[in-house]
Amino acid sequence: MKVIQLLPALNSGGVERGTLDLARALVSAGHESIVVSSGGRLVAQLEREGSRHIALPVHKKSLTSLRQVRPLRRLIQELQPDILHVRSRVPAWLTYLAWKKLSHKSRPRLVSTAHGLYSINRYSAIMAKAEQVIAISDCVKNYLLDNYRDYLHAEPETIYRGVDTSEFSPDIPSPAGWLDTTLEAFPALRSKRWLLLPGRLTRWKGQEDFIQLVAELAKSRSDIHGVVLGGAEKNKEHFAEELQVLAHRLGVAHRVSFVGHRSDIREWYRHAALVYNLSKKPEPFGRTVIEAAAMGTPIIGYDIGGPAESLRGCFPAGLVENGNLKALLETSHRLLESDEKPVLAPAFTFAEQAGRTIALYEKMLAENRAGNGACN
Repeated sequence: MKVIQLLPALNSGGVERGTLDLARALVSAGHESIVVSSGGRLVAQLEREGSRHIALPVHKKSLTSLRQVRPLRRLIQELQPDILHVRSRVPAWLTYLAWKKLSHKSRPRLVSTAHGLYSINRYSAIMAKAEQVIAISDCVKNYLLDNYRDYLHAEPETIYRGVDTSEFSPDIPSPAGWLDTTLEAFPALRSKRWLLLPGRLTRWKGQEDFIQLVAELAKSRSDIHGVVLGGAEKNKEHFAEELQVLAHRLGVAHRVSFVGHRSDIREWYRHAALVYNLSKKPEPFGRTVIEAAAMGTPIIGYDIGGPAESLRGCFPAGLVENGNLKALLETSHRLLESDEKPVLAPAFTFAEQAGRTIALYEKMLAENRAGNGACN
């Protein structure tokens, strides 16, 4: 197969990571992988791993982007791909407008991945207009069915995002000296059991609940230390200051370390006693849940959205009613005294994600050959 993925840019983020992962899997399986974007720092890695990148300005939320429809249509006619796979709204609009005027008999199959719980409007509806929509969780699938059913040509197919077990595995040795270097940088962690909350610093990610939890646990445990891993969003640095003020007010400033954004998150999972996902509103998926599960570290999370699906699949013992701080405290005490470990379910591995995505492509192409592929 020849597959073209389209997204705004290749800099950083879950969509970009998913694009590179699938591109690598396509190449490994002997398919031809092409990515269209406005460019970015990940282009070099994409090309190094065997895919071709084509730069087009398909990222701007502006009517001027409509000028890219004809060049994109010419590119599709020139490349003759089997699959067009869109991953974001602006590229999805441009691709759809370019694609729908191509001959029904020869045009590629059109797939979208819904990575989020998009705002409910006609602009976002484009993600539901592909011939087949992939939802990254049942939470996203149900959201699409509830809000975009009239646009869907087929029921969305849930294909969970998967963790790469060649990157996240307790069998991979720690980098030499990692623990010593980390303890030198954060000496308060020495001889403690780490409670880890990864995620960017924003109000609905649960950092306030986490600090309150540490304060409650500290009343009866001298061996625990909270770790808030993640940086503040641009123009929201004041929230990081608010969290530190909260820790001081609750008397646990010496029990909570703010370690910022990290590129070595695997090692923090490895050395943590517990990992938390405390998002207060539904998230489309829970990557930190499956990464921690892959490392064999118990996870506690609120029973809401995509992260709850990951927990039910890998570690249901860690599910807590959304916002229930008493249950959060009780579950933390219980798991700190338990030997229970998560087991990464196959559905949450990247091998499964890639295999099911490629199988979906092949099914759609088989429908074409049978004369059943149709979407206007």
